Amino acid sequence: MNRFFDILRSSPIRRTRGWAGGVCAGLAMRYGWDVSVVRIAVLLSFLLPFVGVWTYFAAWLLLPKVDGTIALERLVGNR
Repeated sequence: MNRFFDILRSSPIRRTRGWAGGVCAGLAMRYGWDVSVVRIAVLLSFLLPFVGVWTYFAAWLLLPKVDGTIALERLVGNR
């Protein structure tokens, strides 16, 4: 299981300080996009049945923060 989290930690996308989990801010920072455009795109994806909310939730659980911590790893108690 630790190898799985190490692979996630090697992701170039990091959650940063943001409104709700930092997923949009992390995506915007990684690709050089305006964070407002990313937030609007995510909000529009929430109109799709289950796709937007579950994708955002999965990204929040799996993407590491800037300090390398992963929410799912803390939930399962590995760290």
